Amino acid sequence: MTVDSLIVALKGLLANRMRSLLTMLGILIGTAAVILLVAVGTGISNAVQTTIESMGSNAVYLWPEQNAGGNDKGGTASRQAKLTDADIRALSDKARAPSIAAVSPVLQVRVTAVADGTTYALQQFVGAEPIFAQIRNAVVESGRMIDEQDEADHAKVAVMGQTVIRKLWHKGYNPIGRDVQFNGIRFRIVGVLEKRGSNGFQDQDDVVMVPISTIEDTLVGKVDSYHFVAVQAASRQLTEAAQAEITQVLRETHKLDDEEAPDFIIFNQAQLLTAGKAAALLFSLLLGAVAAIALFIGGIGVMNIMLVTVTERTREIGIRKALGAQRIDILSQFLTEAVLLSLIGGAMGVAIGIALASLQLGPLRLEVSFGSIVLSFGVSAAVGVFFGFYPANRAARLTPIEALRYE
Repeated sequence: MTVDSLIVALKGLLANRMRSLLTMLGILIGTAAVILLVAVGTGISNAVQTTIESMGSNAVYLWPEQNAGGNDKGGTASRQAKLTDADIRALSDKARAPSIAAVSPVLQVRVTAVADGTTYALQQFVGAEPIFAQIRNAVVESGRMIDEQDEADHAKVAVMGQTVIRKLWHKGYNPIGRDVQFNGIRFRIVGVLEKRGSNGFQDQDDVVMVPISTIEDTLVGKVDSYHFVAVQAASRQLTEAAQAEITQVLRETHKLDDEEAPDFIIFNQAQLLTAGKAAALLFSLLLGAVAAIALFIGGIGVMNIMLVTVTERTREIGIRKALGAQRIDILSQFLTEAVLLSLIGGAMGVAIGIALASLQLGPLRLEVSFGSIVLSFGVSAAVGVFFGFYPANRAARLTPIEALRYE
């Protein structure tokens, strides 16, 4: 690209300002789309990762297998899978499970809350030991969390999530000290949980937590199996070791031999985090592909306009060749014009893409990456070269006689 070809290209663009502007618009939209959609994908990925990590990345959850079976001499017989107090004591034994820091049995009940004449059916009404808040990484925004004294006293106290507050009263209402009935049982609200949003499966703010001793006393009675058990590994690095210890301990307490399938299910937050990252990456790639298609369409527009330009300026090409212009001079002139169209459109697209990505779209925080800027601008330049080469080469191959005879 020489200075002369650059000057000629600029004059050609300015001679048809509206047409040049409309051609740049295709590249602009494609470049801005790449930056904006990649920023959306990155923002979603970060939001998923933050939400899952807030649930405790070293947490492990156990459920009784619903379709557990057992082998006896007569063949296959079904048995009821359970998670019992004996399992809790075994998992809490540091000698048997040194990688486990905390264990809490959990009971869940379907309840309807009633307060000030308003009725609401909760998604999660959870009875657990006080350590469950630490395992779940739950934090109170105001008031206090359920403590050991509440558990020992079988106190009718509860900690409430933001969605429940909004459904029973209104957003921002302070329910601390108020009494709320859950399935007709009156509980005193002592704390409000920090807002956590959705984890992709359920609303984490649609929850009420109460002492597990109280829920047994008032709503479910003494149970022989917990709905699930929450376990916290001593550290994130020890999550896999803790999971292996859980498997070994429960196989022993459930008296399972080596051939029998486990009658429990283990799931840890690290697995969910990995799955969430993979899904977010796939979504980002999909958005990037959509943006790339928009940029490709913009490139087709560049080729179309350059073909029109070559046709309109055929006599000019013949005159220049007759005066001694070489094939490389004509090729450089039109290729420079195509690349210039793409670069100017790409630069405008980068600016608009960054500006749009800086806007706050609800709770989602978009994040523009330097790589997407470089990639989109580089691709816009490559589009100019790729789609501009054919029209430029077509112009360069014209003979002076053919060009001068063109009407």
